[in-house]
Amino acid sequence: MTTAFLTGFPGFIASRIISEGFTNDHYERVYTIVLATQLEKAEQEKEEILSQFPDKEIVIIEGDITLPQLDLNDETVIMLQDQVEVVWHLAAIYDLAVPRPIAWKVNVHGTEMMNLFVEDLPHLKRYIYFSTAYVAGTRKGNLLETELTAPDNFKNFYEETKFEAELLVDKLKDHLPVTIIRPGIVCGDSQTGETIKFDGPYFLLNMIDRLKKLPILPYIGQSDARINIVPVDYIYRASLYLSELEEARGATLHLTDPNPHPVQEVYRAFVKEITGRTPKGRIPLNLAQASLSIYTIRKRLGVEHEALDYLTWNASFDTTVATTLLKGSGIKCPDFISIIPTIVKYYKEYKNDKNHQIEIK
Repeated sequence: MTTAFLTGFPGFIASRIISEGFTNDHYERVYTIVLATQLEKAEQEKEEILSQFPDKEIVIIEGDITLPQLDLNDETVIMLQDQVEVVWHLAAIYDLAVPRPIAWKVNVHGTEMMNLFVEDLPHLKRYIYFSTAYVAGTRKGNLLETELTAPDNFKNFYEETKFEAELLVDKLKDHLPVTIIRPGIVCGDSQTGETIKFDGPYFLLNMIDRLKKLPILPYIGQSDARINIVPVDYIYRASLYLSELEEARGATLHLTDPNPHPVQEVYRAFVKEITGRTPKGRIPLNLAQASLSIYTIRKRLGVEHEALDYLTWNASFDTTVATTLLKGSGIKCPDFISIIPTIVKYYKEYKNDKNHQIEIK
């Protein structure tokens, strides 16, 4: 039975990967590195998972991926080197509004430290790195999985630092069994709607919900851009399958929706599901951007200013490699429009829960 090591726990995707790995008997024991500030939360998540899998083991190790040797003592490192066969690196700052120094420290320098750690694992079978499809920055057109091309610009420091981090991991492919995962914008579970934080598409839900008493709700801007939103269950199931697949060794994969919907269509479906009405009229995008540049407005609406950049960005993610490797697995990305009722139902239930809402900066 394989022993795995994960960063990013007790984050939502990391927790789901552990649970799914236990369900399918991929893993008997999982080690996770956790910051001191997250230990209590990690212990609670561990207990919840193990209540369903009493014969499995989760070992929480206090550490810091931004420090040499992950801030682990020599004894712990030797123990991990002896046991660990699969490494999942999910830890990152995902905030679109994150300042560059913080994003660089965690996303780039933290990945550099993780790479050094992984290179010293003698029994390594696979190193799975979670990047993002949005390493493309402001590039447009059809974006290939086989490309890692620097764009002219990035929409935010999250994108920039994830691009730089992916460059570091990509260099390991010539001598380590690396698989790079590039998810689209991740939403809740397609079956239950469950998620742990309302970011990404949930910023639109926040805004619609808080403006729903207006006589009309207008569209924002005018664009034929498509938005790529994928449910978390597709991400973790596909990633686990690919982590075991020999053909995925050395591959970079877009876990994105191969048939994404136009932004306008998604917005209309959101408005309809929350208010029972359809949008009417249109607010110019520059007016919406100017409004959200005012802190009190974006805080009241629950929207990060940077989120608007994705409403008009016109690019598509080619999924040829991922689709080919997932063929025969039964794992497919659900149609986003079809799961909106489930996503919105969960949102309505937890929209007033401060633990789910993102602090707007």
